[in-house]
Amino acid sequence: MENYNFDNLYKNLVTLLIKEQNSEGFWSGHLASSALATAVAMVAFKTEGRPGSGEQTDLALLWLIRHVNPDGGFGDTPESTSNVSTSLLCYAAVSLCQSEKIPCIAILKGLEKYLLTQKIDLNSGNITASVLKYYGKDYTFSVPILSMLVICKVLDDRTIDSIPQLPFELTIFPASWYNLFKMQVVSYAIPALVAVGIFIHKNRTYRFPLIKIIRDRSIRPALKKLSAMLPESGGFLEAIPLTAFACMCLIVSGVDCGIVIRKGMSFLKNQQRPDGSFPIDTNLSTWVTTLSIKALSHDAYRFLSAESIENLKKHLLSLQYKQKHPFNQALPGGWGWTNASGSVPDADDTPGAILALLELYNATDEETTAILNGCKWLLNLQNSNGGFPTFCKGWNRLPFDSSCADLTGHAVAAMTFTLDHVKNIPGLLRVKLQTSIHKAVKYLNRQQFQDGSWVPLWFGNQFTPDKKNQVYGTAKVVSYLQDCMHQTNILDDSLKSSLQVMIDKGTRYLLLLQNPDGSWGGARNIEGSVEETALAICALVRTHKEQCRQGLQWLQNKYNSLGLVPSPIGLYFATLWYDEKMYPLVFYIEALRRYSEAYIENASV
Repeated sequence: MENYNFDNLYKNLVTLLIKEQNSEGFWSGHLASSALATAVAMVAFKTEGRPGSGEQTDLALLWLIRHVNPDGGFGDTPESTSNVSTSLLCYAAVSLCQSEKIPCIAILKGLEKYLLTQKIDLNSGNITASVLKYYGKDYTFSVPILSMLVICKVLDDRTIDSIPQLPFELTIFPASWYNLFKMQVVSYAIPALVAVGIFIHKNRTYRFPLIKIIRDRSIRPALKKLSAMLPESGGFLEAIPLTAFACMCLIVSGVDCGIVIRKGMSFLKNQQRPDGSFPIDTNLSTWVTTLSIKALSHDAYRFLSAESIENLKKHLLSLQYKQKHPFNQALPGGWGWTNASGSVPDADDTPGAILALLELYNATDEETTAILNGCKWLLNLQNSNGGFPTFCKGWNRLPFDSSCADLTGHAVAAMTFTLDHVKNIPGLLRVKLQTSIHKAVKYLNRQQFQDGSWVPLWFGNQFTPDKKNQVYGTAKVVSYLQDCMHQTNILDDSLKSSLQVMIDKGTRYLLLLQNPDGSWGGARNIEGSVEETALAICALVRTHKEQCRQGLQWLQNKYNSLGLVPSPIGLYFATLWYDEKMYPLVFYIEALRRYSEAYIENASV
């Protein structure tokens, strides 16, 4: 790959990145349309039954018809393989919304055949037992699915008695009490817990009248709590499925919760795309903005104007939560994944924002305060095992409170770069950050598998046997740790030694997984993607030039033939797949920049 061509490719991709900035100067990205979100939203429209909603429902139905997979099922995105959750919900939605104008007998028959391959027989008369068996003890998705099947008349109303009752009455107590009740739930699930729980309660029969009385009296305070959690946008967590589940169940239950239904349905209407589909969430604007800034690194000052950089800093500073969050009571100091009001702070976007601000750092008091407050938020989140969870400290029972390697590596990088770049950090905070880093490194050492890999929590690969993506997890952790080693000067020799051992094991693992064509997929012999190949290059670029050159050649061939096609490697709540338009572009740019810095002398980049 000649320097001239390399330089032109890099500049062209950066030009594309800049064109993706919105009118406000940051990046919004574009999430894939979701069959699951579309199915649940169209049922919410149908149950609402307002004038004009029929057109929206028909448009969504036609989109589903156009995106059924060859096996008869539906995946979460048009590029996803079929799965049970999405196929069941699409079956329910199509059953309810089909009409003489849009008949769907063939679609329904195809879905029935697909679900039979997954051991779910929709004609057995025992669908409830099949679905509950498939999902096991986790009612997060099985109960809302079964409830929607009842609402859509796929299941008889009488089957509600066999659907587990979600204990919505317990949500009236403080969240700190949930563990006493052994509730496998955190505040993120409360909208579904309340709305679906009330729907089941309203329609089931009781052998013990006292339980019914208690739940009847709990409806109003539970709805009051739900209303208090409603963001300005009307979308709980900006999530289309969660909001739609809540709205349809409240509508069908006939409860007095007008503000949630009114604002929730308005949110859903605003999210529908011109082709009739819905994304899984509004957007990942904060995440893709910080990824873009970090991909450019110091080149941000070469390609972006001073005004653009200042606007990006102001945007990120404005998104930091300054007060306790009303949805989950999270402490101030963190960042969420989007600028929309339904977002909540998390431990991937907070380190991302800290590192992005440090890339653009001018040492103003406002910048310094924001960065240090972000670090304090991370300190308060760290689990006792030394790892960092996504949203809340806990007992590692659910994805929300489980420590994970990639987020922990991200937090280590944010805290290490803060210690290195920010002057006059108060002594006690400096000690706390150093202690936290040591604990996190020990956690990463324990979590690294013998083969050198780490498993991420919110990213996967639909073609690996277990759907996990150790290439993503390993590449991200290795990159974070290498940056700490080579771009900061505050690590002691003992810590450097520990990091180097982990880095060496991680790089050996990635080298073994490179495909013969130069690409990387989610595991050995898995078809390569732009995202995974670019991230692996980022991790290997300091030490393995030839393998990275092969990877870059594959990327260029892929780009020349197909452009930048995103892959569904992202995992959402309840393990829903998504892809993001910005991922291949941002990761490719970062790989090119890192390779250029390592090997191309006298290049203008």
